[in-house]
Amino acid sequence: MRICLAGTGAMGAIHMKALKKIDGVEVVSVSSRTDAGGKAFAAEWNIPFSSTELEACIDRPGVDAVILTTPSHLHPEQTILALERGKHVQVEIPMSLGLPDAERMLAAAKKGGKVCMVTHTRRFSSPHREIRRRIKDGSFHLIHMVVETYFFRRTNLNMHGQPRSWTDNLLWHHGCHSVDLAYWILDEPNFAVWGQKGPDHPELGIPMDMTVAMKSKKGPLFSMAMSFNNKGPFGGFYRYIGEEETYKVYRDRMTDSEGKEVPLDSTIAFDRQDVEFVGAIREGREPESSAASCVPTMALLDRIDKSMSQG
Repeated sequence: MRICLAGTGAMGAIHMKALKKIDGVEVVSVSSRTDAGGKAFAAEWNIPFSSTELEACIDRPGVDAVILTTPSHLHPEQTILALERGKHVQVEIPMSLGLPDAERMLAAAKKGGKVCMVTHTRRFSSPHREIRRRIKDGSFHLIHMVVETYFFRRTNLNMHGQPRSWTDNLLWHHGCHSVDLAYWILDEPNFAVWGQKGPDHPELGIPMDMTVAMKSKKGPLFSMAMSFNNKGPFGGFYRYIGEEETYKVYRDRMTDSEGKEVPLDSTIAFDRQDVEFVGAIREGREPESSAASCVPTMALLDRIDKSMSQG
């Protein structure tokens, strides 16, 4: 399988590490915002072609699929472009411009009969998969899911301290991942939702703090605090409060209420995710985290965003 990668930032490198482990997969082209950046990335990962023109990378001979790790505001048009050129697509940051764009992307995937997958990496993380399994088999009854998402991003730098060419939004990026997780964990699209946001940053133009609350018709609550003002460890911290136990999740680790490690599958979430994308293409099936399965998440985000605007 021959893949075109769009984007040479931190996420592009993570995908390259995962794709290198999959038999029969070759990244044959890479698209970058700058010519120098693209050439450097291509040399580092032994990719034979790079260009600042995404079309040129997509149209390289034999390209089967495109993985987009570009700025989120470009995703709808780039996804549709690739689908219309007959390529399968995995889009990195989830359908970030809202429900109408998500629906357009899904329509293009259906029309072309191609795999269109959203990179909701938490769906592929061993701790969250284990929580979902226990809820489904009835051994764990969730009462309250609490998520804290913290970064210190008062300047527009990525996780490696490098300047970014775009600004991500707490709700439509980080919040979207966590809202999707709540929906996926419970298999429940029907939440009552509410949100609030702090003032916009004078230079970045985005709110730096947000809270989101949701209540499932099945009973469990979801509470989320997000901040780009937090000094300290960055990332997502998850607490699953249940009838039987309270579990805490950070990255690929899960501990119980006494701090004891819960044994888990050791597969890296990004590895499992890219294996799923390739497998769905090879097997001609809908992948986990397909665009179709993620549209309900965007409907929830749309309602949360409207509640913030009205508040």
